[in-house]
This record gives sequence, structure tokens and C-alpha cells, in this order.
Amino acid sequence: MEEKKELLSLDKGELEALFAELGEPRYRAAQLFLQLHRGLSPEEMTNIGKATKAKLSQVSTYHLPLVRQKLVSALDGTIKYLFELSDGHCVESVVMHYEHGTTICISSQVGCLMGCKFCASTIGGKVRNLTAGELVGQVIAAAKDSGERIGGIVMMGIGEPLDNFDNVVKFLRLVNEESGVAIGYRHISLSTCGIVPKIDELASLALPITLSISLHAADDETRSAIMPINRRYPVAELLDACRRYYGKTGRRISFEYTLISGKNDMPEAAKRLALVLNRRLRTRTETMPIHVNLIPVNEVEETGFKRSDKGAIRRFAAILEENGIRATVRRRLGPDINASCGQLRRAELKRESKEQ
Repeated sequence: MEEKKELLSLDKGELEALFAELGEPRYRAAQLFLQLHRGLSPEEMTNIGKATKAKLSQVSTYHLPLVRQKLVSALDGTIKYLFELSDGHCVESVVMHYEHGTTICISSQVGCLMGCKFCASTIGGKVRNLTAGELVGQVIAAAKDSGERIGGIVMMGIGEPLDNFDNVVKFLRLVNEESGVAIGYRHISLSTCGIVPKIDELASLALPITLSISLHAADDETRSAIMPINRRYPVAELLDACRRYYGKTGRRISFEYTLISGKNDMPEAAKRLALVLNRRLRTRTETMPIHVNLIPVNEVEETGFKRSDKGAIRRFAAILEENGIRATVRRRLGPDINASCGQLRRAELKRESKEQ
């Protein structure tokens, strides 16, 4: 028996082909796409007849993530969702409010294979990739539940987006559709720990998104100790890929640097970071804009890592600025609800384990 198609993963052309197979007019595809991306299931649609709905149900499925848990910050209105997928697995999404609008941080996988030592998302490893429909479903479900107009997307939740490359690229194209969620590429940021071949492949697509590199150390010894991916793609190779990405796309890359007390927050680490970035990314013929986003580590029980104190953070940022590297310290949103990704899912897994 042929596997049913997931409607939210289909673009307009694929929906047209599906309707043609069902003996239905192709124009129905545009109607269906519009309403699916507004959060309506086929059963809720009033402009599609019962016979058409019956045909659709035989060959396709529609699932929006269900809200398993919802936390709202009393401090800044940040909303953290634990979403349950159709197979019972859970992922997290965070709705954040900024002066320029509302942004959602979404997950790309159930769990993560990358093994970064400071991250709660990777504890327990990777379970599976999310489909394109499950990716866009997080945006739709959060907008529907919160009543917010979401204008930006950050792919920085659970999982490594470039380890789920094909589904993520399809998702980017789906949310960019004017008759769908309609979020422009320039309002989408994708964060990666540094899978070099996929960075090059992404560059070849010339999608004007913002690429964020989770760097966290400028030397191979330190970075390999906290990010196993570095043993495969060391710092120099990763930064060369960043230079190629900028050369092809002209899009500024943001470097994320999680500050861990006593591990990578010392003044010498800041000087090394500035030196390496300037040497690898700036030449006599090309001056690549460099921005480092400093992120005090989220303290996770299993890692034992501690947040850098304010003085160390200020010194680190100042050293980067003195060496021509623009640096900002990320404002912590939703501190009263532990809004960083991975921890809510981890708590749920612990709870389920105790009940078994």
C-alpha cells in the first residue's frame, strides 16, 4: 500500500499533481495550500466538497503539532511550546518578541546527533528528522495558538538543520510562499554547528537567508572538546567554507559563541578568536563583515557548565571590538520559563521514564 502524502510537506506543484491524480481541478491546489497554511485542516474547509475531502483522506494526512505544554514568561511575554508530533515524539519552539516584530525559534529534528557538550538538545541522541510539514507546522501551530503574527524564523531549536538538509530547504521555500506563511528569506536565520559540505550546498542555492555558525572556540583543541563535529571539520576548514558562502551569496554570517566559565571565556580566548577570524575571513582584496553573538551558556544539570560572570562577558566583548570584530551579547529571553531549547523536552522524557 502506497504511503499517504503529508499535505503540509507539499508545495503548490505537488498539490496540483495530487489533485490531478484524484480527477479534481488543479485550481483546488491553490485553495488548499492557502487554507492549510492558515491552520485549517481539510475537514474544516468550507470551499471543498465532501467527495473531494473523502478522496484526500484516502491518499493524504494532515497533522498540526499539538500543544503538550505551554509556558509564558511573566517578564517579557516569551512563549515556550512543547509540541507533540503525530507519532508522539516532542519538540520545542519558542515565540520571542522584539521591537521589530515577533520571531519563532523552531526545532529541525527530534533530538540531535551532533553531541555538543553544553547543549540539552543532544542528550539522548537523535531520534529522527522532522519533515518539511512538521517544520512549517510549528510556525502555523504557534501562530494559531498565540494569536501572534510571526514575521521571523530562527532555526536554532532542537537538532542540526543541515543534518536534515532536504527537508529544511523545502521548508524554507514553503514558508516563503506569498499565499502561505509568507515569511521572507531575509527574516529567516539558520544556525549550524558546521557541516562544511552542506554549507557549500546551501550557498549554491543562493537563498538570501542569514547563516549563523555555532563556533564557540577558535582553536581545534578547545572546540573539539565541546563540539565533536570539529574533529571532522576543523576551525580552518569551517571558516574557509564561511568565506566561500559569503563570496557566493554576499550575505553576512553571524558567529555564535557560547561563553562557558573557565572553558572559553578568558581574555586569551577572545584575542585568539579575533585573530583567527581576521586572518581567515579578511584579506587585502575582500573584507568580510564579521559579527559575533556572545551567548552566556544555559546551565544544564547534566553538563556541569557554568555561566560566565558579567565582568568576563564585558571583557570578552571589549577585546573583540578592539580588534575590529563587532560583538553583541544576546539578551536572555524568558529566563523565568527556561526558554532555551532542549530542556523542556528533556524534563518530559525524564517524567515519562519515571512513569514506565
